[in-house]
Amino acid sequence: MSRAQRQSIVADLRELPLGGTVVDFLDYLTVEAGLADNTILGYGRDLREFLRACRDEGIKDIRQFTPVLVQKYMYTLAGTDKSENSAKRALAALRMLLKFGKLRHLIEDDGTEVLESPKLWQRLPTVCNKQQVLHLLEAPSPEEPYYLRDKALLELLYATGVRASEVAGLKTTDVNLDIGYLRCFGKGHKERVVPVGKIAISATRDYLRDLRPRLVRPPSGAFLLLSRTGRPLSRIEIWRLVKKYAVRAGMPRNVTVHTLRHCFATHLLSGGADLRSVQEMLGHVDIGTTQIYTHVDHERLRQIHKRFHPRP
Repeated sequence: MSRAQRQSIVADLRELPLGGTVVDFLDYLTVEAGLADNTILGYGRDLREFLRACRDEGIKDIRQFTPVLVQKYMYTLAGTDKSENSAKRALAALRMLLKFGKLRHLIEDDGTEVLESPKLWQRLPTVCNKQQVLHLLEAPSPEEPYYLRDKALLELLYATGVRASEVAGLKTTDVNLDIGYLRCFGKGHKERVVPVGKIAISATRDYLRDLRPRLVRPPSGAFLLLSRTGRPLSRIEIWRLVKKYAVRAGMPRNVTVHTLRHCFATHLLSGGADLRSVQEMLGHVDIGTTQIYTHVDHERLRQIHKRFHPRP
């Protein structure tokens, strides 16, 4: 979350009734709860919309935030074009705000135990086959000025399954090319170590040797991936680069940075990796989140069915 984004949301909140309480809550999430910056930014946006709805209802006191009010607001969200995931996050933000209110003695009962979470359909992630991923990795052209950087970026994403925000935050000291691993900080600033394959190591070495020194400027710091101006590549710029090369490789339009993360996990499992190891490399807290990839590998399921079904 950039300083400008936070300042914009804080400015909007301070114009709303109870906005000061929500700003204090966001500060609490930053300093004490240790949530990821993007999560806090999302909560801020969700609570800004909730306070606007409260303003329209004439609500000016946090003690008026009853379960009935929250459920009414959730029903309103259900009638919009917001996804179920967005509605779930909005409810999570409201629950945590109410708990914060009780913690600070602003309310006596947070009422969160009676708030029902919207039921989410489990959607299978988009996964490309190995040949499609190979076309994507080969999409950057050696004639392009930032070929070495973009090649290293794509290879690292597929080799490690890191998120866009994680690869954007990598420092040169986070990548050990001699041993073959990188260190990244995931959701909630949790650190993990992920192995890096030989091809990704080679691509990263080429970039560090032949291009990064020419991109370095005062704002660069120790960040690994730099833009043409010397600033670290942002999460949005990384998404745009992956989209650009996915289109060039003739891949489906819904391919994103996260698709490479899905491919990383699915291809590991199809190659025989155990679920616990994949969970650790992805940084999933709950192994149930990792298990979704076992449903995506159709060839693996077909082989299991053929091997174990009494009438194959």
